[in-house]
Amino acid sequence: MKTPRWRMLATIAWCSVAWLGSAVASEVPFLRGEFIRPPENLHNHGSCLVEAPNGDLIVCWFNGSGERTADDCRILGARLVRGATTWSPRFVMADTPGFPDTNCCLFIDPQQRLWLIWPTILDNHWESALLKVKIAESYQRPGAPEWKTQDVIHVKPGPEFAATVQRAVEKFRARAGEPKIKEFVDYALAASQDKLKSRLGWMTRAHPFVLDGRRLIVPLYSDGFNFSLMAITDDWGATWHTSTPLVGEGNVQPSIVRRRDGSLYTMMRDNGLPPQRIQQASSKDRGETWTDVTDSDLPDPGAGLEIIALANGHWVVINNDTEQGRHSLCVRLSDDEGRTWKWSRHLERDEPGADAGRYGYPSILQAKDGTLHATYSVQLRPSLAAKDAEGKPAHKTIRHVHFNEAWIRAGNR
Repeated sequence: MKTPRWRMLATIAWCSVAWLGSAVASEVPFLRGEFIRPPENLHNHGSCLVEAPNGDLIVCWFNGSGERTADDCRILGARLVRGATTWSPRFVMADTPGFPDTNCCLFIDPQQRLWLIWPTILDNHWESALLKVKIAESYQRPGAPEWKTQDVIHVKPGPEFAATVQRAVEKFRARAGEPKIKEFVDYALAASQDKLKSRLGWMTRAHPFVLDGRRLIVPLYSDGFNFSLMAITDDWGATWHTSTPLVGEGNVQPSIVRRRDGSLYTMMRDNGLPPQRIQQASSKDRGETWTDVTDSDLPDPGAGLEIIALANGHWVVINNDTEQGRHSLCVRLSDDEGRTWKWSRHLERDEPGADAGRYGYPSILQAKDGTLHATYSVQLRPSLAAKDAEGKPAHKTIRHVHFNEAWIRAGNR
């Protein structure tokens, strides 16, 4: 019997056996990967990954016909039991009847509760996103979590929101002759003074950030405003307030790390004009206010990314390392808190063109054993995609990879 093409792809494992002057297993570079489920024609996108206290991995993503045109998108999940090599059958994490649910994220709080935060899209436009949250205490067993609470996170930017936006966009007026800049300036100025537009449309993407075990910061962005905002709670969701907005030239989908000096640093997707670079900003007051948004040195084609700090203080960022296209997905390692990125290696890299695959929206974590796990969206190269029963390309899925820091240091082969 011929092995299905997706199964051959899903079981490909990269392994570089090189000793770095030690026989410690964690120092042997390795990379293993598999598809969480077989590719299909439906959209599978926007995954987020956590490690449960018992060592299981739990992932969520959204699945459906397309949130911009259909109402069947829902949040699905799967589990990789500790020690297993095959993911569980998928299960439903959230499904609002008659509305698309999208861009989900997971995290586990200091009380060991599992949180799912996601937006429900009210009219198939991202600007209508309504932010929701579920919390589970029982989730370390087969199947879907048992959600104990569900609520809406009402995002209400502070009274300084409109004034801050107005001051920030003034610097773009000199370039208002460029259509994309003019559209951004006009929308930001008008919408920032509109209560409904400033309170709807905020969405999650990367992991929330827990500060000092007491403060939860949920990085948000708006496709309407095309910039970012932080939702903050000091009582685990009983009340929320927001940071000042992070207003740049299309800086969205923030991801947060903490520096050794206690300040916070965020990297953001670049939805602006070329040359496109990962956007960045910092905060010295626990996320309440942020510096001006600037370009980093790293390219970004307008695609999701995530940055994490490792237990040894090193930083890892995972993103599409191009200015155009999602045919290449890279992990980089820094030993000086992002001032330089001395090591990099590709998880995926196709030649650009009609037969290139698409890889993106990564989620990454460091497990308790020190190794790294990541998930990301995959759209297979057309030449590798099989057909489903209806003759449509079965080419979209979520991939999980497991690797270590030594694998990044070893560089591309």
